[in-house]
Amino acid sequence: MIALTLAEISAAVGGELIAADDTLIISGTVETDSRLVTPGSIFFALRGEATDGKHFAAAAVENGASLVIADEPLELGDRSGGVAQIVVTDTLEAFADLARFVVAAVRLGGSLRVVGITGSNGKTTTKNMLRAVLEGEGPTVAPQGSYNNQVGAPYTMLKIEADTRFLVIEMGASAEGDIARTIGIVVPDISVVLKVGLAHSGEFGGIEVTQRAKAEIVTKLPAAAVAVLNADDHRVVAMAGQTAARPVWFGLDESADIRADDLRATGAGTAFTLIVGEQTRAVTLRILGEHHVMNALATIAVALELGVELDDAVARIQGVERAERWRMEVLRSADGIIVINDAYNASPDSMAAALKTLAQIIEPGQRSVAVLGEMNALGDVADEEHDRIGRLVVRLNIQKLIVIGHRARHIHNAAGLEGSWDGESVLVETEEEAWDLLRGELRAGDVVLVKSSNAAGLRHLGDRIAGVTT
Repeated sequence: MIALTLAEISAAVGGELIAADDTLIISGTVETDSRLVTPGSIFFALRGEATDGKHFAAAAVENGASLVIADEPLELGDRSGGVAQIVVTDTLEAFADLARFVVAAVRLGGSLRVVGITGSNGKTTTKNMLRAVLEGEGPTVAPQGSYNNQVGAPYTMLKIEADTRFLVIEMGASAEGDIARTIGIVVPDISVVLKVGLAHSGEFGGIEVTQRAKAEIVTKLPAAAVAVLNADDHRVVAMAGQTAARPVWFGLDESADIRADDLRATGAGTAFTLIVGEQTRAVTLRILGEHHVMNALATIAVALELGVELDDAVARIQGVERAERWRMEVLRSADGIIVINDAYNASPDSMAAALKTLAQIIEPGQRSVAVLGEMNALGDVADEEHDRIGRLVVRLNIQKLIVIGHRARHIHNAAGLEGSWDGESVLVETEEEAWDLLRGELRAGDVVLVKSSNAAGLRHLGDRIAGVTT
């Protein structure tokens, strides 16, 4: 974080500084996890659903925290001498307030540009691509993993320094108003909407609500801002009428400003022809799956708006080795089995895209195997969407299907009902049962897709099949 005095921090969060010199300068990291605290850090004692950060404040001080921000004065242990405290009414609001102050200060004093990214799928991959592109231009801050909620977004913002040129923020949501709260902390210079799909539709209460929630990233943009929008998604297209910002379109549609043609998926990656006005470039992504082409197009659209040369943007995107750990991650076991470990998250759209990729990259002599678990947070459409995935597996001619868990059973049932299979689908209850079955079934040359929502925990099974130690 930028260097601030205790007086500035106290004013920014609207808190009361307890018995400390308000001229003292703090410049360490800002942490909500006491285990990540290092000497000089600020520790925010946030109240969570399962626990309260106040219980870990003494541990944060033990690890070297210089400042603790909590909603009441705390006993901080034997090493609390010289550790300042600021007491606030609401620690989560104070956390956002400090992020708002820091971003505003860096914007005022430098050339910081802020990019916000949302969408039902693809946020993390696009963020990683964009980080790879922008780091070649100057100091860039982007979230690690999927830090995209009301804690993760300001946490990322508080990583910036005075010389940061680019701040990339993932903006996730589980309800209307979530993205609006993040926009209340910082209004992006460029907002990206990748897709409106069924991911978490059960939490939202339907795809129409999802659309309204995602649109919050563009509705407050000023005329000087840019809205990078998916020309192939009619729900995203409608957002152009809800913003004063200038729209820039990406997609496969010929109307898009940044578009792709001639897509080709192989086991080595995904190739396509990039078209930007009169310019064309041959692009080969190392990331598997045609669906990642859309993420690349969005990245290039943002990069061009930020002044990056087209050839530089293309070269840097081509250098990205994987979307993220456990996201279309290709692993190879010592005995010749190829694993596509994509079990960090799952929605109907991403599940279908991963299965289509598996079908596309199989070469003669190889066998396709899908190991699938539950897709979470689909609400009333859960049974229907799991059923649809089971039928898709058969239609794509995936040669073996293993479904794990009672809540994913409709995948197995639908595959059996599709009519062209006889025993190719197996339903098991646990990851261990799946492992026992796979260990006896798999052979060299098999390509195994492991796909589920994060809560199902199948990412560890994918690593196990490939012989990767986690």
